[in-house]
Amino acid sequence: MTAPTLTLSPDLVEIVRPVMAIADAVRVVDREARLDIPLRESAARMRLAADSPDITAAVRTMYKRVGIDPTKTRPSSEALLRRVRRGDELPRINSAVDIINWCSFESQLPFGLYDVDRIQGDVMLRLGADGEAYAGIRKDEVHVAGRLTLVDDLGPFGNPTSDSARTMVSTATTRLMVVIFAPASIPSATVAHVLELTLRRVREYSTT
Repeated sequence: MTAPTLTLSPDLVEIVRPVMAIADAVRVVDREARLDIPLRESAARMRLAADSPDITAAVRTMYKRVGIDPTKTRPSSEALLRRVRRGDELPRINSAVDIINWCSFESQLPFGLYDVDRIQGDVMLRLGADGEAYAGIRKDEVHVAGRLTLVDDLGPFGNPTSDSARTMVSTATTRLMVVIFAPASIPSATVAHVLELTLRRVREYSTT
C-alpha cells in the first residue's frame, strides 16, 4: 500500500520544519499494561525536571510567527506538561496515542498522530484558509484559519494543538502517520533523535 508524502508550504520554511514517519503493522489496544510503569516514571521525572527553555521558546515563537498566542492556544506538548505538573497523570487514550503523548511530553515538541488509511492523497502543511475547520476529537469544530494545518485531498485534519475525528487513531488502526511539528530553529539532529525514539517505542509497545 502506498503511503502519503508530506510537503511544506514555501511560506513556512523559516517557521516550521515538520518531520513525518509511517509505522505499519501496528496493533492498537485500549490500554497497554506494559506502558503503566514507564508513563508513571516519566511523569514523575518531568515534575522535577528543569524546563527546556530553548525548545519551549522555539515552539511558542513558531506559534507567534503565524499570529497565534501560545498562552491561549497551547501547543499539545506544553498542555501535557502543565497537566502533569498540576499533579495529574498522562492521559490514557489507547496504546498508540499514549506512546505519542509520552514522546511529545518528554521532548516538549508538538506531535500529530493519524490513521494512514483515513488520509486521502498526499499531505501538505500550510496555513489554514479563512473558514476552514474540522470536527475535533471529543470537541466541537476546530477552526484553523491562519494556523499551521495539515491538509489532504479531503481538506484539513490536523494541527499542533488538536487533531480531527476523521483521521483519529483507534483500535481498528493498523498504519500510523506520526508528524512532529518542529520549529525551524531546532537542530535537525535533535528532531531526528526524537523521531527515532518515538518509532522505537511504537515498535516495542504497539506493533504486531
